Amino acid sequence: MTDVAEQHPAPERGTPAPVDPPTNPRRKVLTASLVGTSVEFYDFYIYATAAVLVFPALFFPEGDMMAARLQSLATFAIAFVARPIGSWVFGHFGDRVGRKATLVASLLTMGIATVGIGVLPTYAQVGVLAPLLLALCRFGQGLGLGGEWGGAALLATENAPAGKRGFYGTFPQLGAPIGFFLANGVFLILSQAMSEETFLAWGWRVPFLLSTILIVVGLWVRLSLHETPAFAKVLAAGEQVRTPIVEVFRRNWAALILGTLVMVATYVLFYLMTVFSLGFGTDPETGLGYDRSQFLVFLLVGVVFFGIFTPVAGLLSDRFGRKPVLVAVTAAIIVFGFAMGPLLGSGTVGVLAFLVIGLSLMGLTFGPMAAVLPELFPTNVRYTGASAAYNLAGLLGASFAPYIATWLAGTFGIAWVGGYLVLVSVITLVALLLTRETRDDSLDDTPVRVTARG
Repeated sequence: MTDVAEQHPAPERGTPAPVDPPTNPRRKVLTASLVGTSVEFYDFYIYATAAVLVFPALFFPEGDMMAARLQSLATFAIAFVARPIGSWVFGHFGDRVGRKATLVASLLTMGIATVGIGVLPTYAQVGVLAPLLLALCRFGQGLGLGGEWGGAALLATENAPAGKRGFYGTFPQLGAPIGFFLANGVFLILSQAMSEETFLAWGWRVPFLLSTILIVVGLWVRLSLHETPAFAKVLAAGEQVRTPIVEVFRRNWAALILGTLVMVATYVLFYLMTVFSLGFGTDPETGLGYDRSQFLVFLLVGVVFFGIFTPVAGLLSDRFGRKPVLVAVTAAIIVFGFAMGPLLGSGTVGVLAFLVIGLSLMGLTFGPMAAVLPELFPTNVRYTGASAAYNLAGLLGASFAPYIATWLAGTFGIAWVGGYLVLVSVITLVALLLTRETRDDSLDDTPVRVTARG
């Protein structure tokens, strides 16, 4: 095998030595990763909320409300089919061209799709064309988010100082609770400020159109960044691969499989705690029958705990390792799955406890993931590999989770929903036990000299 020094010999005497790539200020890195994912998740979650509260009535034929809700949740799932495609498309350019430009493109893709939903005609206006256009825009949202998360995670972790990668990785993860809080907060304010008729007539469009402001802020922050140091060295060495996704499947398939399965329980848990619980909690016939505004307040309380425990998990993973923390949290999720039925059957206190405990566990399992998945892949395919694992997990764990849970609850009872969570958590637990500890791995694995002696 050729020695690394032979592949990248030191420059001849008199030749200017290569210099270290420019670094990004830490505050700017954390702000850019946080703001960008907050915008993306806000866009993604306003659809999730509307898919339960609005779209069944406005975009599908009149008839059985449960059938309309299931059809609406099916369009919700389309984004998770698009996300692996987005991870391939944006990951390709992220590993070939750079993290910065690709993050800008993914944010624009998501933004255009979201604003498009805000101006769509309804079923009453254009018939079956309405749900088709809705599905197309939802596909665009999935495409954008499929490229967003991997780039934001690398922006944070490839710029992180030694020993703090887990904590830095929680900043893009915080975009999820912040985006969810903003999305549901806007819906709550609108539902309080206007009548049901006004909300269904045009008020539901406001959250989608407000996305324009957030996108401008996100673009402004990201356009001022330098490339990450780790990838700048790949560019300097000419170490990019021609087709990153092929390289991932050829040489990193084990990491891809394990990374995907490690994330499955996280996805199922989150969409049970948010999309499913909102539908079940407000359904007067087969659910709990809470007022929409009241249950949104419950959810916002739970999401605060999601946000609190996300950075806590990152700090714990830096202190004790990724694997021990995630194994312990996944075991706790299994216990929570068994407790789901009793909690939801014990009145308002039980419902609040269900949301607080479940979303706290969500923060603990979600927090370290922006460090864990990138650490499984080498630099020149890291964007593609981490994004693919993250989004394939979404396809397997989240795409039909609200649909499956709604069907299970309506057909067999809420305890079966808890059993569904237990099953996928056992799968994740096995994957974690098979995965190596990555806390001390270097993300700068490119064989290139950045300094040289004359």
